[in-house]
Formats: sequence, C-alpha cells, structure tokens
Amino acid sequence: MTASPGIKRVINGTKGRYVLTTPEGESELTYSIASPSLVIADHTAVAPGLEGQGVGRRLLDRLLEDARTEGFKIIPLCPYVNAQRRKHPEWADLFNV
Repeated sequence: MTASPGIKRVINGTKGRYVLTTPEGESELTYSIASPSLVIADHTAVAPGLEGQGVGRRLLDRLLEDARTEGFKIIPLCPYVNAQRRKHPEWADLFNV
C-alpha cells in the first residue's frame, strides 16, 4: 500500500480523521484513539457525486497503511470498513475483532 495523494490526517485529542478535499466537497474516515495500539474506525463519508469512485477505499487504504507502519490495530465499527475487512482476509493482522 502507498499513501494516497491529497489525503490529510488530522488528530485532535482522542479523535482523528483522514480527509480528502475535492471540488465536490470533503470526504472523510473518522476514528477514535482507544490507546496507542488500538483505534476505532467509526465513520466513512464520501462527498456527493464521488460515491462508487474508490474514494472511501483510498481513505481506508491510508488508515491500513498507518496501522501497519505505526503498529496499531483497528476495531471496524464503521459498516464500510467492516465490510471491506470481511472481503480482504489478507488484512486480518490489522484488525481487532
């Protein structure tokens, strides 16, 4: 996996999000930091008009890349993240389910 261009990671206390800003609007994947080794992915939203174009997956790929690099596990509370996790058993080491 490689970082997706244009995606910013914003952390504010125990909350974080990956954000992609486009002319259509802002897309984001939000999470809560439960501990240094555990984050809870809780919501993914894609800007209107960009649905089905892989934007959510780009945001998720960035989360997965950071989890692998930084050594944290993900609890997939977000339905999108959880659905993608089920489709990709090769990611099992990154999730705490």
